[in-house]
Amino acid sequence: MISAEENKSLMEVGPGTLMGELMRRYWMPLAAQAELDDNPTKAVRLMGEDLVLYKDKSGTYGLVDLHCPHRRADMSYGIIEECGLRCNYHGWLFDEKGNCTEQPFEGVAYPEANFKEKTPIKAYKIQPKAGILWAYMGPDPAPLVPDYDFLNEQGYKQIIYTDVPCNWFQCQENSIDPVHVEWLHTRWSKVLNPDAGISGLEPKAHAKVGFSEFDWGLQYHRVFEGDTEDNEQWTIGRVCLWPNALFTGFFEWRVPVDDENTLSFAWFNNRVPGDEPFEQERIPYWRSPLVDEKTGRWINTHIMNQDFIAWVGQNALADRTQEHLGGSDGGIIMMRRRMLEEAQIVADGGEPKAIIRDPEKNKNLYLPRQNRNGRGGPFAQQPDGRAPRNQHLSGQPQEIMDEMDKIWKERGAKPIKS
Repeated sequence: MISAEENKSLMEVGPGTLMGELMRRYWMPLAAQAELDDNPTKAVRLMGEDLVLYKDKSGTYGLVDLHCPHRRADMSYGIIEECGLRCNYHGWLFDEKGNCTEQPFEGVAYPEANFKEKTPIKAYKIQPKAGILWAYMGPDPAPLVPDYDFLNEQGYKQIIYTDVPCNWFQCQENSIDPVHVEWLHTRWSKVLNPDAGISGLEPKAHAKVGFSEFDWGLQYHRVFEGDTEDNEQWTIGRVCLWPNALFTGFFEWRVPVDDENTLSFAWFNNRVPGDEPFEQERIPYWRSPLVDEKTGRWINTHIMNQDFIAWVGQNALADRTQEHLGGSDGGIIMMRRRMLEEAQIVADGGEPKAIIRDPEKNKNLYLPRQNRNGRGGPFAQQPDGRAPRNQHLSGQPQEIMDEMDKIWKERGAKPIKS
């Protein structure tokens, strides 16, 4: 059984905490690039710190303290300049490295004081990749943003945010839990919708589960009743991507907002028909709802929303000392142990798992994926020839579905014959 002290350590993400320092060694997806094209400043909260994300007129991205070091004004209402973000209260200007480059009154009235060199703003690194803005809050030198192979594949991409009111770690534990799929996503789905279910899959009982570790995370493997160990569910399994994501052919990051809140950041890529490469000029983004406005009840009609219900049901901070783990929980036990081990490595001055520094090794990193060359799962064309309809999401905007349908039609999608 996990101790109360270990449970507390796994959930704390603020500066100076055991897990907070581990998580600051990795790049975190924070926003869609397209979002800052629409609005160049955005107030964000990441690992217990209030910050503002911005894009200046030169195209440079920055992530700085939400509050100006002068009189603590809100920098998310700051003025975008050619180079940097200017506080709207007294005009102090800061660049993406946190340097104060201009203080209009102080610089004129008291130039000899050189006060601007003494008043930097807290700043963190931002790097764009695959339509995502990635944030790094750890010490220098920063590692490389991982170049996972699936991020480079052609297709119709979209980014989905959901604000989940619970700790990030109980969300990530879900990524190494195979049996929940049978009950939460198939059997419960059949109760909610007896005709078809929600996942589109018929319930199957688990006959065997197993767990393993590889360079970029952990994996769970399973055999359903009636299947054999030749099935990809066992030979490949599913990837619990280190340190805070699930990869099943698309990505779901569980980004720590603070101890009691998580940003679910999903990056989907639906393959597009045709042999010619396809790439969007802009990757759309949208925010998925949690609660049905009409009923006030949690939305349960999509796979990701079912996960949210399970996570939040453990309370904002799960009390793992009250659990009674079973044989299917071997992966959860493995992940908790490995997280604490890696966090201690950082505390002792070492480098944790899955850090990449050599550019030559950071090319198209292979992630195990079932049906790698097929069109099944979330990539399957619908029988009427329309683009895939993703059962993982709720509230998908109609304009995004219409755009996908248009692209698929233009590229020669054909109705599938039953």
